[in-house]
Amino acid sequence: MRIVKTELRTIQLPLVRPFRTSFGTQTSREVLMISIINENGVRGWAECVAMSEPLYSPEYTDGCRDLIKKFLLPKLHSHGDFLAEEVAEILKPFLGGQMAKAALETAILDAQLREQGTSLATFLGATKDKVECGVSVGIARSIEELVEEVGSYVEAGYRRIKLKIEPGWDIEPVAKIRSIYPTIPLQVDANQAYSRSDGAHLANLDPFNLLLIEQPLDEHDILGHAILATQVKTPICLDESIISLQSAHDALALKATTVINIKPGRVGGYFESVKIHNLCMQEKIPVWCGGMLETGIGRAANLALAALPGFTLPGDTSASARYFKRDITQPFVMENGYLTVPTAPGIGIDPDIEFLESITTAYEEI
Repeated sequence: MRIVKTELRTIQLPLVRPFRTSFGTQTSREVLMISIINENGVRGWAECVAMSEPLYSPEYTDGCRDLIKKFLLPKLHSHGDFLAEEVAEILKPFLGGQMAKAALETAILDAQLREQGTSLATFLGATKDKVECGVSVGIARSIEELVEEVGSYVEAGYRRIKLKIEPGWDIEPVAKIRSIYPTIPLQVDANQAYSRSDGAHLANLDPFNLLLIEQPLDEHDILGHAILATQVKTPICLDESIISLQSAHDALALKATTVINIKPGRVGGYFESVKIHNLCMQEKIPVWCGGMLETGIGRAANLALAALPGFTLPGDTSASARYFKRDITQPFVMENGYLTVPTAPGIGIDPDIEFLESITTAYEEI
C-alpha cells in the first residue's frame, strides 16, 4: 500500500452530560479524525483517542497531529509500499506516540481491509457477533445525582456499571450503589488518584463484591500495585500502566494485576492489542476493552476487538447515546445489553460527512 492523501480533521462533539474523572471534567469531546486514501482510491478511517490536554496520558490532540505530520507520515511515505502489519515496525524509531501511531495504523488497516473485502472483526479473530455492554459513570455532584444516573443506565439495560472514584468520593458512593443493586456487576476506576499509603483505605471497598479496582496508583508505580494487591481482596486492574505487550508481561510477572484493560489507542494499535490479549489468554488473565469516549468510528473498531474470545468481562463499549446526542456515524444502539459487531469490510462503518464538516474546527490535507 501507498498513501496518496491524508486528511487530518479536528472535531468538537458535545457530550450529553459532563463527564468528570479524578483528572478533570469534560463537556465535549475534541477528536482528531484521520482519513487516508491509498493508491487505488480506497479510503480508510480512524480516530485518535488523545484528549485535548495531556491529563490522561502525555499525548494530546494537537501534539498527535504534529507528530503525524512531521514524523510519522513522512516516514511511511519514504518507506514506499507497506502493509498495515508493518506500520508499527516502520514507526518504531520514534519514541512514544502510541495514540498517534494507533490512529494512523488503524486508518491504514481500515483501507487495506476494505480493499480486501474483509471485516476488522474477522481479521482480528473475533468469535462473537455481539458484545456485552458496560457503562462508565463519572464523579457526580451528589449521591442523589449518582443514583439517578446509574438508575438510568440500569434501566437502559447496561450489564456492568463502572464508577469513577477519587479520595473523598469512593466508599460512600460505592456503598450506596451496591445497596440499591446488590447483584449487578460493579467496578471502580481511580485513574491514578491514590498513593501507596492508601492500601488500608481501599481495602474498605472489599465488602462490596466489586469486579475490580482499576488503576488506583500512578501509571509508573507497577511495584506499588503489586504491594497494594497484597493489601486488598478486590482484584487490581491496570489501565494507564499497560502501554505495550512488554509492560503487560512485566505487570503480570510482578503480580501487580490480575485483570487488564486493553485500550488500542493506549498500546499503539489493534495489532499490539491482540498480542496482549493472546498473552492474557495464555496466562488465564481476564481482559476487557476500555473506552475513551470514542465516536462511532472508534467504537466500531473497539467492538471488533472486544469480540475476541479472551474479552470475558463487559467493557466500556457503550451505545452512542451514552455520550452523544448525535454520533458522527449511524448510532450504535444497544439491544438487551449488547452491541452488534460490524461485519462490513474494514471497521464496517462510515461517518456522516455533512455532519462531520459541520463540527470541524480544523482541517488539512497532506
